[in-house]
Amino acid sequence: MRTILTMLRPVRGRMTLALVLQTLGAVAAVLPFVAVAELARALLDPGGLGPGGPDPGRVWTIALVGVGALVARSALTIGAVVLTHFADNDLGLVLRRRLAGWLGRLPLGWFTERNSALVRKSVNDDVTAMHHLVGHTLLDLTAAIVVPLVSLVYLLVVDWRLALLTLVPVVLGMGLYARMMAGAMAQYPEYDRAVGRIGAGAVEFAHGIAVVKTFGQAGRAHRRFLDAADDFAAFFLAWVRPMLRASAAMEVLLSPVFMLLWVLGVGTVFVTAGWAAGLDVLPFALLALGLTAPLLTIGYSAEQIRTANRAAARVAGLLATRALPEPTHPREPDGTHVEFDRVSFGYDQRTRAVDGVSLELAPGTVTALVGRSGSGKTTLATLLPRFVDPDAGEIRIGGVDLRELSTDRLYRLVSFVFQDVQLLRASVRDNIALARPEATEADVYAAARAAQIHDRITELPRGYDSVVGQDARLSGGEAQRVSIARALLADTPILVLDEATAFADPESEAAIQDALSELAAGRTLLVIAHRLSTITDVDQILVLDAGRVVERGRHPELVAAGGHYARAWAAHERTAGWTPHPAGEGAGR
Repeated sequence: MRTILTMLRPVRGRMTLALVLQTLGAVAAVLPFVAVAELARALLDPGGLGPGGPDPGRVWTIALVGVGALVARSALTIGAVVLTHFADNDLGLVLRRRLAGWLGRLPLGWFTERNSALVRKSVNDDVTAMHHLVGHTLLDLTAAIVVPLVSLVYLLVVDWRLALLTLVPVVLGMGLYARMMAGAMAQYPEYDRAVGRIGAGAVEFAHGIAVVKTFGQAGRAHRRFLDAADDFAAFFLAWVRPMLRASAAMEVLLSPVFMLLWVLGVGTVFVTAGWAAGLDVLPFALLALGLTAPLLTIGYSAEQIRTANRAAARVAGLLATRALPEPTHPREPDGTHVEFDRVSFGYDQRTRAVDGVSLELAPGTVTALVGRSGSGKTTLATLLPRFVDPDAGEIRIGGVDLRELSTDRLYRLVSFVFQDVQLLRASVRDNIALARPEATEADVYAAARAAQIHDRITELPRGYDSVVGQDARLSGGEAQRVSIARALLADTPILVLDEATAFADPESEAAIQDALSELAAGRTLLVIAHRLSTITDVDQILVLDAGRVVERGRHPELVAAGGHYARAWAAHERTAGWTPHPAGEGAGR
């Protein structure tokens, strides 16, 4: 429970007050039954009647206590529920704000390793999973503990022998429950894994249905899902079968009907043997049910607590993720000259994605990174916008290490446009103005026109007010041009560009290239090149292999050198029948 208690710290005061109210409400819930038993004693016990019959004062006192307890119980319970639900709302707000703030401090590279579903699960699903714990479970658990204890104390006062015998089904039921859950919990991790395999099989089959059907493998893909489902069914039956008898016996022992029969049976024995008066059995008949029903609530609450605990652990794990350190005293760069000084970075301890790379990006120049898949070009490029920090070496802008720049200052200097376009579920206007929310409408329109996307936006149902994913349905090329408009409006002097036309159709490619030509004008560009025909006129080309720069120079020099680049260029000409790219020079310069 330590993780949960840590998560509950922002609302601990209100939760404590709510639990106090629930405790008092649980005591008040028992008092009406006690009042009924005591009224029976006052009205029917021959030994307790005076010459004039029952004592009216005592009778009315007991009756008023019972009625008052009912009213108090309702008021206290409602108060506790209101407190916990307000606390739950505030806790959700606090946790989501903390998570959103923390996510904003995490390095961008953290997000490239994880999909949006993981973030959504933490921010939404896991916080929601704690709702039932805060709003209901802790209150139910408090009542489930207090009601049996108060009932037992009263029954011990009435007749301790009958009270101990009444506990026999309770003890037996709790023993069966403990035995059953001990076996169940040992297999719970395997249950989670089995459910996960079914989910993975279903997602794999649904996402890949077009491919598997095209190649006639639908049956095989479907078979994997069915196998996972069959494995789960077999595991689940083997898991629950040993618990069925114990569960059935426990349910019988703790059922209200059995408890009533047990109490009446034991009470009959005591009365006929002269060990107790008939009226002494009445409190047990009334309160025995309060000893067992709450115990079932405890059992049912256990799973809710485990679910909340796992959710709290995931939220705590996310909040414990190492954030991007911010400088205590940020420095201001002198210009926009970029230097990579013997930079190295590895995603693990065994291999280096970037290994001792040094390069300079002079203001207004274009540098292209080329290499085979896995050569380190994407990792090197993402170090400049500080997706991650290098393990060794420095990256400087204007003579200042990136780690000495504030994040806000860095992103006023560096922007990026990648193939994997990310647009927010917001209006097209807000997506373009993301880096400059204060931008005027004229500025937004100008950026969209320069990115060759203004006319398409005006055709949308609500124009620039259309919301992406709702009434703004954009193709991949159109979304790319919106992202270019966003970068244009940001107007940063340094741009990291993952060749945005690698998978575009010819019409979209021409429009994107025109937009990129506008974007590149006058800026320092670091380009991840996928097609060599687009970088023949850049200022310098770096050829990477296994994270190292193995060649550098301009296109003619590298072709003449006969090395890695020359061989790649020859292969490109053979496979593509190269002719100069229609927008190659514009995009390169």
